Amino acid sequence: MSGWVVIAGLGPGDAALVTPEVRDALAEATDVVGYIPYVRRVTPRPGLTLHESDNRVEVERATHALEMAAEGKRVVVVSSGDPGVFAMASALFEALEAGPEVWLSLEIRVLPGITAMLAAAARLGAPLGHDFCAINLSDNLKPWSLIEHRLRLAAQAGFAMAFYNPRSASRPHQFGEALEILRAECGPDCLISFARNVSKDDETLTTVTLGDATPDMADMRTVVIVGNADTRRVGPHVYTPRRAE
Repeated sequence: MSGWVVIAGLGPGDAALVTPEVRDALAEATDVVGYIPYVRRVTPRPGLTLHESDNRVEVERATHALEMAAEGKRVVVVSSGDPGVFAMASALFEALEAGPEVWLSLEIRVLPGITAMLAAAARLGAPLGHDFCAINLSDNLKPWSLIEHRLRLAAQAGFAMAFYNPRSASRPHQFGEALEILRAECGPDCLISFARNVSKDDETLTTVTLGDATPDMADMRTVVIVGNADTRRVGPHVYTPRRAE
């Protein structure tokens, strides 16, 4: 087949953080598929068709991309951050697995991007400098009980943690419950950082202790990073030493 699919990460927001590899793929594409605000980050040009869709139709979006590639089109599926981190790469392979066998001969590439988690960590210093985990706090695709279980075990294991989708209008109470779990397992003096709209013009960074953290410090545009027992401040920076004590 002459068509192909590229799943590309557009980074956290600043155009300067889009990789040259992703820029090259977009320059060759005939079609771009993605969630509405991500597709609108792609500059229109002659010969390029932009396909916007809602946030909760990921598999349908991926299926559409594969169908177009099977017709010979060059398709880029865009995600923010990195496409393999709570994003479209898994959805595309889910659609591929459920689709016709002929799709298996398509050229499919995943191009990495800078995640909001890593961009936020870089702005703060190095809070993820030792062992860490990333947890999506949205319960759209998994039950809240599982999120609570993973959160508690990660805190008990001493991981630094990065949280995506911490608090939305439809579930404002859950992040408060997460903070209670963290305070119980990590103690009130553990550092927690809130990075909102990281890499954008209105970026804000706030670091407090868990004892001073409140649910309204986070929303869906915020990446939350919780340190472990060794995480500390040095001047304006937050870092986790590479040696565990």
